Amino acid sequence: MQTTSHILMIRPVDFKFNEQTAGNNKFQQASEQRDVQQQALQEFDGFVTMLRSNGVDVTVINDTLEPSTPDSIFPNNWVSFHEDGAVFLYPMFSENRRLERREEILEILEKNFEISHINDLSFYENGNIFLEGTGSMVLDRANKIAYACLSVRTEVEAFNNFCQLAGYKSVIFNAVDATNYPIYHTNVMMCIGDKFAVICLDSIPNLYERDFVQKVLTLSGKEIIKISLDQMNHFAGNMLQVKNANEDSLLVMSEQAYKVLNETQITSLSKYAKLIHAPLYMIEQNGGGSARCMLAEVHLPIK
Repeated sequence: MQTTSHILMIRPVDFKFNEQTAGNNKFQQASEQRDVQQQALQEFDGFVTMLRSNGVDVTVINDTLEPSTPDSIFPNNWVSFHEDGAVFLYPMFSENRRLERREEILEILEKNFEISHINDLSFYENGNIFLEGTGSMVLDRANKIAYACLSVRTEVEAFNNFCQLAGYKSVIFNAVDATNYPIYHTNVMMCIGDKFAVICLDSIPNLYERDFVQKVLTLSGKEIIKISLDQMNHFAGNMLQVKNANEDSLLVMSEQAYKVLNETQITSLSKYAKLIHAPLYMIEQNGGGSARCMLAEVHLPIK
């Protein structure tokens, strides 16, 4: 199944602008406000409330003050959970993000979900090779296709190893922003739903690669819903389709992302899901990630 109703989220205790990630995440901008953690926490709690009020099962785990992990609010980068009970742990670019991998988080999930085996790819960090989970990759779980735009945080060797271990076909391409700078994570420029794909095709400069990505999406049964570079910059590509306890389809995004969509795009997306959104402005500005980055989908079998 492409979607799940079970989500893991990490509640921040010291969220702030991360100097270690800012060099290659052009979506990050340091805020001059002093109450960044307090505002981010309000946004986080409001986001969780919105998801739960729409029938989504959210497991919230509190972050710890030590060690310092300012980006822990984005757990989908260090871990992914799969239908066969597999868990993948990923090699992270920033040293302080590597500290987000906490064994006790998996132990908490094991109370309700079956974990059959753990594939730990973090050894790639020793060779400065990185693959930051479902930030680096956008997964078509139903068709077993993994999409990845290359960057210093998304490298071919680790990506191909994931695909081999998980049984996915790989689709590799390059994507850049309006200044021709590589996009750090694939999930800011595209989103895969069960029957649709939101994608910023303008960010793929190589026309052969652009055409190939479109063909794979079309052949896998997706309606392609295009977004512009400006919409991508407002996190319109950083969405996630989930379902609730009643099997209703929901498309989760930030308020900023929703506001930049046009009527045609909203109409197209509304055919497939109820669009839900929450204000995440402080998190987006300082963290350089949005709604999808905050959601780690738990596809594990339920005990």
